[in-house]
Amino acid sequence: MHSFFKVAAAGAVMLGLMAGTAAYAQDKPIVGLITKTEGNPFFVKMREGAQAKADELGIELRTFAGKFDGDNDSQIAAIENLVSSGAKGFAIVPSDSSAIVPTIQQARDAGLLVIVLDTPLDPIDAADATFATDNRKAGELIGSWAKGTLGDKAADAKIAFLDLAVNQPTVDYLRDQGFMAGFGIDVKDPNKYGDEDDKRICGHEMTGGAEDGGRTAMETLLQKCPDINVVYTINEPAAAGAYEALKAIGKDDGSVLIVSVDGGCPGVANVKAGVIGATSQQYPLKMAAMAMEAIKKFADTGEKPAATPGLDFFDTGAALVTDKPVAGVDSIDTTKGAELCWG
Repeated sequence: MHSFFKVAAAGAVMLGLMAGTAAYAQDKPIVGLITKTEGNPFFVKMREGAQAKADELGIELRTFAGKFDGDNDSQIAAIENLVSSGAKGFAIVPSDSSAIVPTIQQARDAGLLVIVLDTPLDPIDAADATFATDNRKAGELIGSWAKGTLGDKAADAKIAFLDLAVNQPTVDYLRDQGFMAGFGIDVKDPNKYGDEDDKRICGHEMTGGAEDGGRTAMETLLQKCPDINVVYTINEPAAAGAYEALKAIGKDDGSVLIVSVDGGCPGVANVKAGVIGATSQQYPLKMAAMAMEAIKKFADTGEKPAATPGLDFFDTGAALVTDKPVAGVDSIDTTKGAELCWG
């Protein structure tokens, strides 16, 4: 009997420890991060930043991603998973700025805090908060730089637009239209592209934000306008693909200006090498860390974040990176850009 009681007592202690561990695990708030895709270095760095901040704050981070850029169904499934798991909130980079809104509203109705990163919803106030680069400003920076670099030749430029997707998510039209405003093109509807009548525009082709998409899009536009001398790209992978298409026909001689947005380490290296003339650098680590902090605070206090005064989102910053500065356009060089880059 004596041995039986010792075993029983040990079992009771073990059960108590297990119960305590379970209770501790339940005390850790569940927080989600949903990105467009897994492989893009921007989203890789975003996940790293979110995980580091989650570990620091003592929250359980669950990450999800679409199978491809534009995969709205996978993002819907991720949100439903988080709601059923009892998550306190999540941060999301929406693949479709409009189509995801009803599902996000359902999550908010269920009591989750929803923070959008990088790509604002349409409408932007469909989320509790948005932490993002001022994408229109990022576009304006590279547009102003390209115009200043060309000088008088800007009046006769032949411009290729390598955009993201046919559904024109917010990040897509904001950067595109920002570039146009900076370059001096008459913007029609500021919330979409393709309605302009400026003869300098050779056309818009979709890239999916990928290098192979950028190469194909550039090849298509070169058939239409062999004398292209300015290339706007949605991001740096698309810019790298555009350069490969130009190189294949001997136009890697500096006669074509390529501009982009991202500021990843490979992109900054391409600016230094002369592949990209200038890029607007954004800061995914900062976005992700701010989102984790905001959701943890909401879990603890119920307090929701308030936007940057004068804006309807939190501006996480953007800086033009180039080694060929233009008067009147603020910029940093590639040495500084490399210190701040990601990926």
